[in-house]
Amino acid sequence: MSNSEYQPSFVEKLVYMRQKPLIGKVAYYMLVVFGADIPRSVKIGKQLRLQHWGNGVVIHNLATIGDRVNIFNGVTIGRADAYRKSGTKFVGIEIEDDVMLGSGCKVLCKEGTLRVGKGTSIGANAVLLQSTGEYEIWVGAPAKCVGKRDPEEINQC
Repeated sequence: MSNSEYQPSFVEKLVYMRQKPLIGKVAYYMLVVFGADIPRSVKIGKQLRLQHWGNGVVIHNLATIGDRVNIFNGVTIGRADAYRKSGTKFVGIEIEDDVMLGSGCKVLCKEGTLRVGKGTSIGANAVLLQSTGEYEIWVGAPAKCVGKRDPEEINQC
């Protein structure tokens, strides 16, 4: 998708407004009303796509989202060790450019930094517990790599 074709939805505009000093908190709470919990600390690249108004999307405050990421409804990006009060080894989650996160998928990290490689696709309801390579396709619970994506097809979307 070229830059001139990208038209952010109202909810996507709220995501970017979270960073603004005066309206940031209001934008965050409006996102919550729409059903998306994306803290102000989450760094988000250009041309984020939140499908279905971002309904049910929950992103950990230590996550980073790259450019042209497509997130469907019900996606969770967070810790796999949330039950721990202390001693956690979790550092963060990095979603690189051109990633597609299918409806209901969970990207969960227990320790260190989990990276979802550039151009990777995570299938609906998959539970990803490990880092991926670039342009891979992951499905299942726990998620397994089942193939590769063609980088040329991604750039044409």
